[in-house]
Amino acid sequence: MKSNRLQLNPDKTEVLWCATGRRQPQLPTFAVLIADVPITPALFVRDLGIYIDADLSMQIHVQRTVSRCFAALRQLCQIHRCVSATTFQMLVHSRLDYGNSVLVDIPAYLLRRLQSVLNAVAQLIFHLKRCDHTTDAFVSLHWLRVPERIHYKVAVLGYRVLHGSAPRYLGPLIRVADVPGRLTLRSAATNRLIVPSVKLFTQSTVGSRAFSAAASSSWNSLPEYIVSASTLQSFQHHLKTFLFRCSRFTICGDACPLSCVSAEACLTGWPNARDRRDGEVS
Repeated sequence: MKSNRLQLNPDKTEVLWCATGRRQPQLPTFAVLIADVPITPALFVRDLGIYIDADLSMQIHVQRTVSRCFAALRQLCQIHRCVSATTFQMLVHSRLDYGNSVLVDIPAYLLRRLQSVLNAVAQLIFHLKRCDHTTDAFVSLHWLRVPERIHYKVAVLGYRVLHGSAPRYLGPLIRVADVPGRLTLRSAATNRLIVPSVKLFTQSTVGSRAFSAAASSSWNSLPEYIVSASTLQSFQHHLKTFLFRCSRFTICGDACPLSCVSAEACLTGWPNARDRRDGEVS
């Protein structure tokens, strides 16, 4: 820093030790010297609007996001008769969807808290009671549920990485066809990706949430006609339609479509082109 004529600002500098919840008590709590300035480790840090906690559970980020969304909804509730549905959509896109790609594979109870914001917005738009179901409201608004919204963001980032329009630090993602040892296999003729082995903490918790692993798994769960799209706009269109079908018919269960046994099974409820058009997401 001195060679670049930079000076550390202690008030804006934070240090975070990351470990599993069981190992949190073993982490050092003494101040760390950075450029001769003691910095006390924090329990969570904020970077570009994303709150990252020590165990990478994203619990703090979900709590802050839900709290801010409901605070905005309480203000809009007083004038909701004068507010258009577009204003509520801006709230969803600007706060609930911001940085949601880091929420892949978070616990279900955190997803339910985020989903409660979407439910409240839909109830406010259609003047529903708290006990009313929001399924028809989501269909009318062409909204995806929170798990599908996260899946959509990760898949779009994966598409951009494969086509060279994403930042370099997100890649690379390796196709099956690019591996020399698999050129003669039938899988080499597909657009499937290789899911890398992960060893961060444990594979069932944090390691599988790494972008290289999450994007590859999300990509492999999509039908061939989606991943073979020639343009980003075409990919986004088909992906939203596909995820909307999964969300509408709940063929994939209450979880993300990544849990589908067969991605094509989500198409069984759409026998003709008219149904396809009705299920498209704007």
